[in-house]
Amino acid sequence: MTLWLALLSGLAGMVLAACVLWPLRVRGRTGFLAACLSLGIVSASLYLLVGDPRAAQQPAAPSMADLRQGVEALEASLQREPQRADGWALLGRSRSELGQNAAAADAFARAAALAPDDAGLLVEAAQARAQADGGKRFDDTALQWLQHALTVQPDAERAAWLLGIALRQRGRDAEAVEVWSALLPRLQPGAATALEQQLAIARAAAGSEAPATGPGPAEQNRDPLLSVRIALPAGFDPAQWPQGAALFVLARAPGGPSMPLAVRRYPLDALPSSVTLSDADSPMPTQALSAHARVEVLARLSRAGTASAAEGDLESGPVTVQLPQSGELQLQLR
Repeated sequence: MTLWLALLSGLAGMVLAACVLWPLRVRGRTGFLAACLSLGIVSASLYLLVGDPRAAQQPAAPSMADLRQGVEALEASLQREPQRADGWALLGRSRSELGQNAAAADAFARAAALAPDDAGLLVEAAQARAQADGGKRFDDTALQWLQHALTVQPDAERAAWLLGIALRQRGRDAEAVEVWSALLPRLQPGAATALEQQLAIARAAAGSEAPATGPGPAEQNRDPLLSVRIALPAGFDPAQWPQGAALFVLARAPGGPSMPLAVRRYPLDALPSSVTLSDADSPMPTQALSAHARVEVLARLSRAGTASAAEGDLESGPVTVQLPQSGELQLQLR
């Protein structure tokens, strides 16, 4: 038992040493690792000499004073090495833990300036800036950071989620619908359900916005551009599927973003044999299905009833077609 606790003491010593000696990394990993290992061995040895196993029954939690001291040490290190983006980001996270939102936002701003193409850091910086705002709003700088994060990393889910919020705060609901529609198929069922609720609100708000000159895409062309026949697997039994299951038939740009240009959703008790898609089925007011010469079409029967793919779903292979399509395209669910 004593040996086991000594090993734990050594490990704790190494972790503490890594935090305290963090600035030494820039001078060489070998020296940094050697220092951490040495302090870990010393901790274990001291425990074997003077340790009391009963002390392990009531471990002391790090205090706010300890955290403040660590922040002060980190700030002193950054005064000597101000070009370390990871150091400023760590300072921002530490300031957030202390509830110092304005100071956290400033630290993240320094980090973002040093690493302008780090998508994850840009998202953290934008969120810290919103937390420091009295109304919890994303200002223009935060909005630009989120937009650039998605440019650098198009599949950054957190960036897309927050960008949609930032756009809605400005009343740009149609743009928020576009961003969230692209994000929705990539989310896990629980997160997708939450986003679908926000999407419904955003779509309703977008529908109440003053229309631009001329009719929108949905009013311009309601004629079917695609006709799709859905083939279910042999022996398919709806009774083996949850009541919330749903079929999605969608068209998207080949090789482009995953956001659908047009989509239809059908509940399990109303599975169709044939589906047509037109501009009226576009979830994005600023995009029209008819504006694309070629699209990729696929179908998915989702157990969770959400647009995001999950284990156990049935899905067809994507098929690329020319628009307007002639004849009927068959999609086989597998």
